Amino acid sequence: MTALRNELTGRTALVTGGSRGIGRAIALALAEDGADVAVNYFDRDLEAESVKSAIEAMGRVCTLIKSDLSRSDCAEEMLKRVPAADILILNASIQVRRSWERITTEELERQFNCNFRSALQLLQAYAPGMLEKGWGRIITIGSVQEAKPHPDMLAYSCSKAALRHMALSLASQFAPKGVTVNSVAPGVILTDRNVEALSDPDYYEAALRKIPAGFMGEPGDCAALVKLLCGESGRYVTGQNWFVDGGMSL
Repeated sequence: MTALRNELTGRTALVTGGSRGIGRAIALALAEDGADVAVNYFDRDLEAESVKSAIEAMGRVCTLIKSDLSRSDCAEEMLKRVPAADILILNASIQVRRSWERITTEELERQFNCNFRSALQLLQAYAPGMLEKGWGRIITIGSVQEAKPHPDMLAYSCSKAALRHMALSLASQFAPKGVTVNSVAPGVILTDRNVEALSDPDYYEAALRKIPAGFMGEPGDCAALVKLLCGESGRYVTGQNWFVDGGMSL
């Protein structure tokens, strides 16, 4: 286990989509730095309990919040369970692979509701407390598709671009009050969500050829950057979009 640094002791972090993949890695990384962590998840109870156990083993407090972020009352539900947060990691997303001419209204709305609308609502719920306190860290988890949209994920890539521009808009407004707002845009990361697509050898090789670094990333690559941005090392960094993609966006 990574040594605990305790830089975030006394802080509370809320991580959406925190039961697996990148969200899980971020939740554990913030706990390693001393934060208590509220983990939002959709329906994977066993994975969520595993994260909770790992965080509590570090001596931190972990609150699990099972909630569907595509619902309009998601922020209200979370605010009841976690009244305040110092760190907000907007990671949860829905990704539907569909060619542009076959995208349904239901799929479009569900992706935008989860990927963008819920993020805005959570910001409206938690950012005022950060601004009043004079300290806060907000990080949106975007995608390399902001720069290189996949032809079969038009709605997803558009929702991530919207998330990025929201962060950019708020960064300058929040900076005078000690709250930073940044974006982290992962490339091809070896998460369980990507396993099915990457199990196709042809698809795997095609994806790999697009990455100048020559290998695919791991959730910890994203978590390491998020941890830096959330600590005092990140106090002078705001309004930036950080690609963690092995050069894929170049």
